[in-house]
Amino acid sequence: MSEIAELHGAARFAASAAEFLTKWVDRICVALLVVLILDVWLGVIVRYVWPLPITFTEEAARYLMIWLALLAVSACIGRREHIGVQFIYGMLPVPAARVVLLFIDLVGIAFFVFLCFYGLGMVERGARTFTMIYGLSKGLPFAAVPVGAALAALQLALVAIRDQARLRLQVDGMIYP
Repeated sequence: MSEIAELHGAARFAASAAEFLTKWVDRICVALLVVLILDVWLGVIVRYVWPLPITFTEEAARYLMIWLALLAVSACIGRREHIGVQFIYGMLPVPAARVVLLFIDLVGIAFFVFLCFYGLGMVERGARTFTMIYGLSKGLPFAAVPVGAALAALQLALVAIRDQARLRLQVDGMIYP
């Protein structure tokens, strides 16, 4: 929280909200990963150790992995763990870094909003088709796209506000990198 202490107003709220969102998405991802690991181990056991007529493990693993990967994007955004972004703006002087980072963030937000909108169409079409083994609507697995994109867009907007304020403080000479 010490990094948030120097921020004020909307930037402080954005930083706190981004931190909160990252923490909860991390927890959901860990839970999904535990279920995924258990599912894969069950699949291995029933295939090679104790043959049982359990056929859902491969399909469940596929859908769990999709949800896990798409949700993890927002958590990575919350920590700015995307190496390409760090590489580009980390080498620039602070005023130029603010402009480049803002441009990258706006392009990213636009992309995720577009992906969310497009993903809603996928969910609608997927709701009319069914999975091979479960016989469930594919709307739920396809929902990972708009949900993950919406979380990523929200997280990117929050960290953009937070980081623009931090860089502004550096430009004003209040904080030295």
